[in-house]
Amino acid sequence: MLREGERIDRIAGTNDPIIQADHVFSYSIDAILLGRFAYVPIQKGNILDLCSGNGVVGLVLAERTKGNIMMVELQEKLNDMANRSIEKNHLVDRLSSVCMDVKEIPNQFQPGMFDTVTCNPPYFPIEANKLIKEKEHIALARHELACTLEDVVAAGSHAVKHGGKLALVHRPERVSEMIAAMRTNRIEPKRLRFCHPKMGKPANIVLLEGTKGGKPGLICESPLIIYNDDSSYTDAFKQEYFRQ
Repeated sequence: MLREGERIDRIAGTNDPIIQADHVFSYSIDAILLGRFAYVPIQKGNILDLCSGNGVVGLVLAERTKGNIMMVELQEKLNDMANRSIEKNHLVDRLSSVCMDVKEIPNQFQPGMFDTVTCNPPYFPIEANKLIKEKEHIALARHELACTLEDVVAAGSHAVKHGGKLALVHRPERVSEMIAAMRTNRIEPKRLRFCHPKMGKPANIVLLEGTKGGKPGLICESPLIIYNDDSSYTDAFKQEYFRQ
């Protein structure tokens, strides 16, 4: 059942329904890219998605694995939308969403319970005297009001097993912080991919995956260009995003 102001959209590249609403944060390109970038155990295993919003990353991951996926979201409204989307996709046997602060992960979960942890965290740090103009639900998703990048990586490191993967999507200007936070928390960065709006333009999305207790050695994968010069999608992006 839809609540007031909600609608049913389709997850890019699939016919899978997802509940969205304009008054809360809807999914964007970066969430889909994360769901298709992260390592997943194909046949079985346990996956945790932090700052999961309306559940889009978990639903994308569910296309790629038969494992169990748990999602953690602070905002009750988004958590409720995620669980109803899980029901609509008939995935309640292996997907679930819980309403929880990521900083509580070490208190609520035993260490090393998950094979993979993913996160599309709030991108923007809070600066002194900065006025946050968005509505509360959107501001919490975009700005580090409730958790920081360090909080997310620390939670992920606690939750993931030795040899397991932590995958993040973020802004390129924070990639040095991402690498530093991973190494502080015993996650060795292993795969890096930059996504650019157009050829010759600076990257505006970065994907980074690390291994818990891994050996040094970072692979920088081929960049993903989203738009051609005529503003149409590139073939590479259509294959990645729309599965065309």
